[in-house]
Amino acid sequence: MPLKNGTTVVMRFLAFERNPSSFRQMQHSFNIEFGDTVELHRVETFKETVSALRQNQYDVILFDLQSAHVEHSPEEALTKICRYAQNALIIAMSEGGSVSNAVQAMRAGAHDYMTKPINMSAFNTHISELGLRHGNTNAFNVGQKATQAEQFEGFVGASAQMSAIYDQIKRIAPSSAPVFITGESGTGKEVCAVALHQRSARSQKPFIAINCSAIPHDLMEGEIFGVAKGAFTGAHKDRAGAAESADGGVLFLDEIGEMDLKLQAKLLRFLQTGEINRVGETQTRRVDVRVICATNRNPLKLIEEKKFREDLFYRLHVLPIHLPPLRQRTCDILPLAQTFLARFSREENKNFSGFSPETANLIVSREWPGNVRQLQNMIRRAVVMFDGPQIDMQMISVADITSVEMPQDTHVPSPVQTFEGTIEPMWRQEQIIIETALARYNGNISLAAAALEISPSTIYRKKQAWEQMQAQTMQDKTMQRNMIVA
Repeated sequence: MPLKNGTTVVMRFLAFERNPSSFRQMQHSFNIEFGDTVELHRVETFKETVSALRQNQYDVILFDLQSAHVEHSPEEALTKICRYAQNALIIAMSEGGSVSNAVQAMRAGAHDYMTKPINMSAFNTHISELGLRHGNTNAFNVGQKATQAEQFEGFVGASAQMSAIYDQIKRIAPSSAPVFITGESGTGKEVCAVALHQRSARSQKPFIAINCSAIPHDLMEGEIFGVAKGAFTGAHKDRAGAAESADGGVLFLDEIGEMDLKLQAKLLRFLQTGEINRVGETQTRRVDVRVICATNRNPLKLIEEKKFREDLFYRLHVLPIHLPPLRQRTCDILPLAQTFLARFSREENKNFSGFSPETANLIVSREWPGNVRQLQNMIRRAVVMFDGPQIDMQMISVADITSVEMPQDTHVPSPVQTFEGTIEPMWRQEQIIIETALARYNGNISLAAAALEISPSTIYRKKQAWEQMQAQTMQDKTMQRNMIVA
């Protein structure tokens, strides 16, 4: 898997498989699908499996249930394997689908169950989803392969959502029709506008951008359409506006939802006629520009609130593009972070080369309400403030000034600190410790389990038991109330 600085991150798989022909088939499929981006190691006995896990760290454990039958019951073997698996995903396998096998495997601690032979077309996505759900970044990225850090006209990402955006840009770039870009703040709307310009026949002509929210309303008309000499005090000479300067190219109106209604009427006339008048001038000038606009607000809601002209919206909304928020394309988060890290390290003459595993897991699991811009700013702060081969948790917690979600340390309070002298039942102490760890890691079960040195499946089982206990308690209280009333 190509990654930062041209190096390759190798994903490590451990296969507990006694059948040599079955393993050869698996190995052949992995070589075709992943090439040298994956290491697949085979063990034939349960003892060898435990020994391998004690000596090495793996991203994914492929556990054949039939192979386990020789020495232990599959459930017993899986339960023991969970103790040594660390943050690895455990995938139970068997020939022929069996619901009972799947249920038993999941109860014993497996993260999922698959039938043999593995369907490699579905395997990538499946492993990536499991990696995201359980906080294993390496496993999460295993399905991305060489396209993981794909770049397209300033964009970084190879998710299905971004691939669709790239395809949209390629198809509509040759047109001269207006484009209406929507998306949350920080999703890359101006990057999209520039990509449309670069891919068009107008690429050698100017690209002029105006931020409609950054310029006072009384000055906006002059910025877009220009000013004639003597139009007002201080207008000592003729000045071309953005529309005239962009003649032959692209005029990008960012945050168009903030434009004054009166100016919207003049913009509509310009779109209809292709003609402009500088402020204070009667002479009409004809310009040829492609108008691309963007907003982070809901344009239909703006229309409903009488803040945006409906006729202007439909004049501009010819070729719409909606950019997804970063939280909806999680497989692009780490490639973006690595791209920013490499860029800012070069700019600041630092020697960063990557992220620690804990930091990478945390970055992927974040919501990122500020989207790509928030991620970019945080990485830049970390690079400027620190130095070293890796960005670690301490660096990222200092650099993350926009969120209170980041854990400040990895320490989990002890029962003595939590209970302040009150002796609670053992199950309640377990519940408090586990819930404290989950809160510290924003609900990430795998990270909480790693901190507590238990299997993620243990937390799942405990949570299920607490819910059942709570339901039983509520039922008992209801029966008691009914008896009192009777």
